[in-house]
Amino acid sequence: QVQLVESGGDLVQSGGSLRLSCAVSGSTLEHWAVGWFRQAPGKEREGLSCISTSDGSTWYSDSVKGRFTISRDAAKNTVYLQMNSLQPEDTAVYSCAADRFAIITIKEMCAPYRFSSWGQGTQVTVSS
Repeated sequence: QVQLVESGGDLVQSGGSLRLSCAVSGSTLEHWAVGWFRQAPGKEREGLSCISTSDGSTWYSDSVKGRFTISRDAAKNTVYLQMNSLQPEDTAVYSCAADRFAIITIKEMCAPYRFSSWGQGTQVTVSS
C-alpha cells in the first residue's frame, strides 16, 4: 500500500518561498504520476502540478506556472514542490497524490479523481 507524507508547510509573508516535500513509501513509483493539489476553504481541490516518473514530463496549472516547480529525487522516493513568489491567494492545504500513470497526457493525468493514494496535507498560509 502506497503511503505519502507531506511536509514543509508554514506561514510565510507575501513574496516568500517554501519547498514542500512528499515522501512516498510502499512503491518505487515506476511508471507512476505524482501530483500536488491544494484546497482552500470553501473551494474545490485544485490540481497544481504533476510529474511522470517514467519520463519526467511535467504539467503546471496556469495559476502557478512560472512560480512553482515540481521535481523528484528518485533515490529518496520524494517529490518536491518549490513555491516562489507566494501570494495570499496561495493559502490552502496542499496535498500530494500518486497513482499509476494512465495512457494519457500528464495534463490529463493531473486531475484529482485520477489519483487513489493521498497524503494527509500540509497547511500553507501566506500573509499580506
